[in-house]
Amino acid sequence: MSKPLKAFIFDLDGVITESAEYHYLAWKALAEELDISFTREFNEELKGISRMDSLDKILTRGGRMNDFTQEEKDSLATKKNEHYRTFIKKITPDDVLPGIEPLLAEIRSRGLKIGLASVSKNAADVMNSLRLTEEFDVIVDAATISKSKPDPEIFLTAARLLNVAPSECIGVEDAAAGVTSIKGAGMFAVGVGSAETLAEADLIYANTSLLSYEEILAEFEKRT
Repeated sequence: MSKPLKAFIFDLDGVITESAEYHYLAWKALAEELDISFTREFNEELKGISRMDSLDKILTRGGRMNDFTQEEKDSLATKKNEHYRTFIKKITPDDVLPGIEPLLAEIRSRGLKIGLASVSKNAADVMNSLRLTEEFDVIVDAATISKSKPDPEIFLTAARLLNVAPSECIGVEDAAAGVTSIKGAGMFAVGVGSAETLAEADLIYANTSLLSYEEILAEFEKRT
């Protein structure tokens, strides 16, 4: 007998809104200040991982991993966040991705819980700018956890705060690290994006406008 579905847990960047572009611009600005080349292709490697892990990847790429103390690295990460916070001031409710608001309404109408699992320390600010905070029962961000995606901690924390079992949850992600996190938590994974990149997901949609509650539910019930 399949377990009942009780909650959806969403990633933020690339799922609820396309703030990933602002992360790209912020990291690019920092990398250029450090004379490190930064491309959109390399930026793909940073999706779904923490700010400090992203910084380490950038410094390694530039051969500068040993050029900074931990305090200096913390300062660089803060500078990147300052760039990002400047960019996200432009976010409005119009930046909610297509299909998300109808899906949230459908989930809510079924009496299910809704959580957010984002490694962004600015998740609460972004959600407020989108005017979606009230739609979510819990928001778990980088300040709440000790391990970043692909570790399952963030999705397990969201499930615990929602008071539901991981097996009763569906996670929605656009990054490979995020999908790995969902699967590691023992949840059903919905991927949004490239089928090749998100091959570990149980169900994949090319973009958010295609998300279907009924189809997701049917696949969840088949596989649990």
